[in-house]
This record gives sequence, C-alpha cells and structure tokens, in this order.
Amino acid sequence: MKKNNPLAEGPDGLVCTARLPLSSATLNYLAGLMRGHLKKIGSRWRALPAGKIAGIVPAVLRCDQRPGDLAGGNRVHRTTVTRWVREVVGLPAARAPRLDRALKKIARKGGGVVLLDGSLIRTRRRTGAENRKNYSGKTTCHGLLVIALTDDQGRLLWGSAVRPGRTSEITACRHDQLTQKLRAAGLGAIADPGFVGLDASDPDADPAVSTGYKAARNRPLTRGQKLSNKALAAVRATVEHGFAHPKNWRVLGKVRTDPTWATALVRALLILTNREASR
Repeated sequence: MKKNNPLAEGPDGLVCTARLPLSSATLNYLAGLMRGHLKKIGSRWRALPAGKIAGIVPAVLRCDQRPGDLAGGNRVHRTTVTRWVREVVGLPAARAPRLDRALKKIARKGGGVVLLDGSLIRTRRRTGAENRKNYSGKTTCHGLLVIALTDDQGRLLWGSAVRPGRTSEITACRHDQLTQKLRAAGLGAIADPGFVGLDASDPDADPAVSTGYKAARNRPLTRGQKLSNKALAAVRATVEHGFAHPKNWRVLGKVRTDPTWATALVRALLILTNREASR
C-alpha cells in the first residue's frame, strides 16, 4: 500500500527571512541602476519593484542562494530570478574601468606602483573539450583565471576578462598588453615570482614588473635574494587582502553557470566590492 502523506510544511513550502550582509548604500545603488535601466529601455513593468529586485539579486551573489528558493519566496518563476540576476549584474559590469584608464587615474593621483596578481575561480567540471581547457594543473581543479591590479592600499583597480584555467598568468598579462600600458602610464608593478619573465624589455631599462627571485635545483637563493623576496612579500601582502574581499561573495566559491558570463560577474563584483570597502 502506497502512502501519500502530505509534506509537513504544506504544499507551498515554508518562507523564512535571513540577514543580508550588505550595506543599504549598496542596495540603493543597485536599485538606482535598475530604475535607470528600466527608464532607458522604456520598460514600465516588472513582476516586482526595482527595490525588491535589488534585494533578491545580492542574495544570489553574496549568499549563493538558489534562484529557485528565492523565486518561491517571492511568488515568481525561477527563470525570472535568473534573468534578473543577469540583467542587474550587467549594469555595474558596464561601469568597470578599462586597464589604461585605471592606470592613468593612479598616475594622476601621484601613485608610482600597482600590485599585480592572479586568482583562479573554481567552476564545475564540464564535458568534452570544455573540460580540458578549464583544468588548471597548478591548482589541480577546474576554474577560470582572473588577473587583477590593486593599489598599495589593496583597493581593486582593474580586473581582466576571465580565461580558461589552463592559461598561464604571464600569457594572460601579455594578451592584455599589461607591460606596454604600464610604461605608457609611467607606472611599475610588483608581482610574485610566478610572473618572472613577463617583462622582456631591455635589461638596462627600468623594469615595468618587479618580481622576486626563483630558486633552481642547482642554484639556491643567496642571502641577499632571500631578503629581497621577503621585502617584496611584505609589500605584496595588501594585494592578497584586495583579492579576499571579492571572495566574500559566495557565488565565486564555485561558478555553476556558463563561463562566458563570468567576466561580467567578476567585473560587477569588483565595482560592488569597492563600494562596500569604501563606505
């Protein structure tokens, strides 16, 4: 005999409230962008007002809430929430700074150096050829590579487009012509030894990218080289802090959507992270 006992929470499920660890200024900023976007495209209707949408989308990004769960609590369809997320993420992503403009802005403020680093955003394992190019042998997981620059205080200045996880950090920097744009702005960059070989300029010229020293199997580091690495590591500590702030957005813990959307996601979170850090 088959039992058809009803669910304890009823047919509609339970709805609970949770705290969103974001400032009201950030939510108001997203709501303002959404209202301006709706006015620009001439759309006078959404299932929920812009202020409510601006609260739902950060719940997906900051807390990694499933769109289906949020849809049920707000009486809309899951695909509607997914469409809202894509729509809202594209608004701050379009305001992300370009590399050359970000460097010129630092130069105008009297800055001399920026901090350079790369990070891998984990993704789910994909099938076929998509699986191979996203596998990083360095971290032994599937992901997407992002290169970012921060100032000497650890504030994020620029984020690159995401690239497959198998791409090396040096290749990604050369694709963005990083060293040429650093020289054009009159700035230098400090990076870890993983970027050794990025700056292939004249040995007599001032390097655009300063890195530490790497030890070889038959060539250990000297005492002076160890002290130099230690000094550079102390300066570079703030870039790790800069990378830590975007990772507070739990959606970056493991990107489950189409990787082609990840570039807009990273650039949008860069803008929102800076607004949260500067408040």
